[in-house]
Amino acid sequence: MSQSFTLTDSQSLSDLIVFLSRSGRVLDGSVRLIASEGVIAVYTAIFYPRGLLDVSPTVLGLRTFALTTPVDLDKVVPVRSLIERLKRLESTTSNLTLPVTVTVPLEVNTVTWAGISPPKGGWDRHGQTTAAHLEAAARAGIDEVAAAIPEGTGEMIVERVRAEVWGRQVDGLEFVPTGAGFAAFSLGFLAADEPVQLYESGLWTRLSTSRGHVLVRRKPWTLQP
Repeated sequence: MSQSFTLTDSQSLSDLIVFLSRSGRVLDGSVRLIASEGVIAVYTAIFYPRGLLDVSPTVLGLRTFALTTPVDLDKVVPVRSLIERLKRLESTTSNLTLPVTVTVPLEVNTVTWAGISPPKGGWDRHGQTTAAHLEAAARAGIDEVAAAIPEGTGEMIVERVRAEVWGRQVDGLEFVPTGAGFAAFSLGFLAADEPVQLYESGLWTRLSTSRGHVLVRRKPWTLQP
């Protein structure tokens, strides 16, 4: 399996840095890199259950980037280490049109959310919504969490409040929790003039714009025949 991948140019490098930096501000954890057929998919976790009693939804952010050469890669690495490498490359890249080769940091093996792989195909269109609707849900959730969690609140209570708020369904959107709206908003995927396309495949729902994708995995008992 490859230990590196080559982006087509430095603009892709800069876009990847922005995506990972935004994700790191939400959850400073790990990133999953999956490369095949000349494209690398970069997954980050915004929400995921931390235990059997945690009812938080699994909400992932996804950006894809073209590669100059197909490689076989599937690794989970610390997001902070990867950002540092990317920024060093950015600072030493003088020709913006040349390909940029990224060496992957040491792998992390204890990330629970990375063991769940969203489907690559089989997505069925299920309408669309507006960026404003998702942003409003995200902002309302942010305000609710802030009001419900005063300084010094215990971790168990914090996790329970967040799970309740971000697991709540967005008004009028089946299987789209407010956590998905928060992910799309915080990762910079929403644009006022672009609708958000909705897709479903099995237990997964996908929210897509030209800027990126948010994937939501619902509980098995919500799967309808």
